[in-house]
Amino acid sequence: MNTTNGASGALAGVRVLDLTQFEAGPSCTEALAWLGAEVVKVENPQGGDQARAAWTEKQGIDSWYFLIFNANKKSVTCNLKTEAGLQLVKRMAREADVFIENFAPGVIERLGLSYDVLREENDRLIYAQVKGFGEGSPYEDFLAFDMIAQSTGGLLSITGEPDGQPNKPGATLGDTGTGMLLAISILGALYQRQSTGKGQRIQAAMQDAMLQYTRVAYAVQASTGKPAPRAGPKIITGGTAPCGIFPCDPGGPNDYVYIYTSRAGNHQWNRLLSAIGRADLHDDPRFESPAKRMDNQADVEDLLSQWTRQRNKREAMEILGKAGVPAGAVYDSMELYNDPSLEERGIFQTMAHPDRGDFKMPVWPVKMSGSEVPLAAAPLLGEHNEAVLGSWLGIGADEIDALKADGVM
Repeated sequence: MNTTNGASGALAGVRVLDLTQFEAGPSCTEALAWLGAEVVKVENPQGGDQARAAWTEKQGIDSWYFLIFNANKKSVTCNLKTEAGLQLVKRMAREADVFIENFAPGVIERLGLSYDVLREENDRLIYAQVKGFGEGSPYEDFLAFDMIAQSTGGLLSITGEPDGQPNKPGATLGDTGTGMLLAISILGALYQRQSTGKGQRIQAAMQDAMLQYTRVAYAVQASTGKPAPRAGPKIITGGTAPCGIFPCDPGGPNDYVYIYTSRAGNHQWNRLLSAIGRADLHDDPRFESPAKRMDNQADVEDLLSQWTRQRNKREAMEILGKAGVPAGAVYDSMELYNDPSLEERGIFQTMAHPDRGDFKMPVWPVKMSGSEVPLAAAPLLGEHNEAVLGSWLGIGADEIDALKADGVM
């Protein structure tokens, strides 16, 4: 690996050549950046990553969406449709540890930057790709976004009310979920390279990645012999009560608390009864076992709803949590954004952006005692042309001016 770039992160000195856009690829490379890698986005001089302009309310100003997925990166512009631009990327690939792309199927090969080509330039290169569907899949040439991956990967089929239509989970598991699996795989490849001295190709298909997040569904299927069902707010394995959301005061759209008690005995159920002032029901035959509580699920839910409706969701969570009962208020994005604890613990931090000003955003949530990387603003398009090409390739001002004159940058 290359010498450190001054960062204090676990991946300091690792150079990542990032040819990704939108979310699945950028979420992976941002994770590597949070761990201290030097991540350089290679972008089209005419507009760059399409996410810069997508969903922006101010023309010419990078979108909030782009800022969220590109913190701690650098940007270099390069026209890959010119021979000089192609050669420039190849030169950078010789100095890189990791190359990542998530273009549409076949694009990277048509550009002349396939795995076989770059392996000849640098046999230590970890070459990573994100596609919608895997090589050899009947759909391998199809385009995909997050919702397509979630649909074809099974997530929609197990999300929603039992008697309703499939629903898309709110989280972008197809995109960011795939990106996290790719990041883990890249770390494994970098570790393996320490002993082999060789790079390798990594392929992550978004449809395939979704199976990693739906493994419980296949356990349910094995038990029943049927496709895993939709269970609304309950868990698809079923078999326990209480399990689900209960309405709270004052009755707003997210005024609910999730309550669950373990199927492994009665200890959490008895704590719950005591916490809500109904210790008199400890010996009630309707509730004497997990199986009995499932048989009398409507009574369980009525009992708890009467109690939760008299309290707000925070109060309900605190009472039950302190009593040793698993419970969670249903927080919306604004409530989490304004939660002082999340900011004090560094889960939300503020990006100082030259165009947007201060922007508070969620950052890498894992704390490491030996790796700490401060939040840096998502780069402006081509912001690091001179700095990166100078440090990576030793290119001086005259050559950079020539590249700009030739339309490469």
